[in-house]
Amino acid sequence: MAANVRFSNPKTLAKPPGYSYVVEATGPNRLIFIAGQLGLDMENRLVGEPGDFRAQANKAVENLKLALADAGATVKDVVKINNYLVDMSHIAIFREVRDAHFNMSAPPASTTVAISQLARPGALFEIEAIAVLPAKGAKAAKAKSSVRRGSAKARRKKRK
Repeated sequence: MAANVRFSNPKTLAKPPGYSYVVEATGPNRLIFIAGQLGLDMENRLVGEPGDFRAQANKAVENLKLALADAGATVKDVVKINNYLVDMSHIAIFREVRDAHFNMSAPPASTTVAISQLARPGALFEIEAIAVLPAKGAKAAKAKSSVRRGSAKARRKKRK
């Protein structure tokens, strides 16, 4: 395994069975891979009444936000989402939920598919995401570079 890959499971989410919620790969940029999130509470119970798609979709996106936060990201950093619905008749509700949570002036790439069922009985919706962040220290390095450039300009002016 490459040394620049980090796997984590935020303490703010219920422990997943056999996979990581967050996989972060660091290079020129940091790629954050978020495993599929369901509408589960901290006790691993589906939220809402049975069949309540909106409640599950909202909670799944909230869980996605918690997983992103573990890597220092937000939904503004998301570049790709994959969405799984067990009933495509909920597509309008899905779009309302998505549009309420994501920056729709620069929406992430998105794939939405209908499937026969999810791994959790009773689950109606799942969302996974990929986010991109600058490499750790990139902002600080850029700021230092700007300061150095400013200092060099000041020195050149003094020489003239």
